[in-house]
Amino acid sequence: MATAIEFFKLLPKTNCKDCGQPTCLAFAMLLANQKAKIEDCPHISEESKNALSESAAPLMRTVSVGVGKTAVEMGGETVLYRHERRFVNQTAYALTVCDDLEGEPLKDRVDAISALGFERVGMVFATDMISIKNVSGDPVRFAGTAKAVSSIWNKPLILESGDAVAMEKALDSIGKLRPLIYGADAGNIEKMAALSKKHGCPLGIKADNPESAADLAVKARAVGAEDLVLDLGCPNLKRCLEDHTVARRAAVKKKFKPLGYPLMNRVGCGEYAVAMAAVSTMKYGSLVIFDNLESYEALPLMTLRQNIYTDPQVPIQVKQALYPIGNPGEHSPVMFTTNFSLTYFTVRADIEKSRIPVWLQIINTEGLSVLTAYAAGKFEPEKISEAFEESGVLSKTDGPVIVPGLVARMSGRLEEMIGRKVIVGTNESKQIPKHLKELTSE
Repeated sequence: MATAIEFFKLLPKTNCKDCGQPTCLAFAMLLANQKAKIEDCPHISEESKNALSESAAPLMRTVSVGVGKTAVEMGGETVLYRHERRFVNQTAYALTVCDDLEGEPLKDRVDAISALGFERVGMVFATDMISIKNVSGDPVRFAGTAKAVSSIWNKPLILESGDAVAMEKALDSIGKLRPLIYGADAGNIEKMAALSKKHGCPLGIKADNPESAADLAVKARAVGAEDLVLDLGCPNLKRCLEDHTVARRAAVKKKFKPLGYPLMNRVGCGEYAVAMAAVSTMKYGSLVIFDNLESYEALPLMTLRQNIYTDPQVPIQVKQALYPIGNPGEHSPVMFTTNFSLTYFTVRADIEKSRIPVWLQIINTEGLSVLTAYAAGKFEPEKISEAFEESGVLSKTDGPVIVPGLVARMSGRLEEMIGRKVIVGTNESKQIPKHLKELTSE
């Protein structure tokens, strides 16, 4: 990724403001931070536009698998560490369906993969892709399985085979779904790259180390395959950590284009596979294919992924609104808290544990927690009163309003503003069930 000064040198330098920025330098700074598009400048020459497009392209190519809204994007990364800017496309997880399954067992396997999902702080965790593996060695059977899976699975697919004939039959059977073709190696790279070019599909390359992956990537590009995903053949945790780091550093720091592609791992199942997936997730992996993944393995792994790929500069937020919990009525208490997702879901869970119906009002504090928002002046009686008026919660119930214990000092002022009894609540969310039960028993 070019610097702001490098972008600035290619701009017209007229400061015309037609791009929406006061100067060309300001526009260049936005380009460097990926917050503006080259097309926003209407006066740029075609030559400069081409040069800028190349400079603005991520050092690691963005590769899309699948079509439409369910397509999975991989790569596109520009930094080694999240705090430098942010990570862009989170690691995708795929589960395997072998082509020796058919009929009801095949459907049951796909249904089980579809059912592997969780919700955490407002985000849904789920399997991103299915990898159809050609274990039968039969091209016709492989194509039939691919067609059957594609008819009941609406997310992206991976076609996994080293046989170019089988791969082409499978590609023909599923139409233009843009799967990832996985299985190009030193022995079949030209044939697989030709299929990738012909069908417009990304190509997964199997190598033994970063050096051989780079060589195969060059050969694939020479044939015409543009979108590549590299499997560095990491045999253990140590090599996964080392080789992924070498590849990312070469791409981002050295601008070495043959390694400027998303990285992938094929793991098996069980504890070691999950450990490999965790290392790959933490260190630059864009895709992990599992033979199988149990729910108790998937939840912590997907939670790890969520934490790594959450933008550290943008707190996870929920919408300011009134959230009824447990079918509250005209005498139910009113509670309120900030729109920081972790705060909201923690408070909500503890209210639900109490089995006491509550009107929960969420206040927009730009994703800040209770004390931080209060200290920043974003969680004050005036703002809370406005939110109550907007949602109309005080007209829905005559119950008391409960103030978070950490900001108890606002209770008097809030009571004056809303003309309703205000009770000081708990300091910690885990104390909510006991407090609500005591309140309703009085």
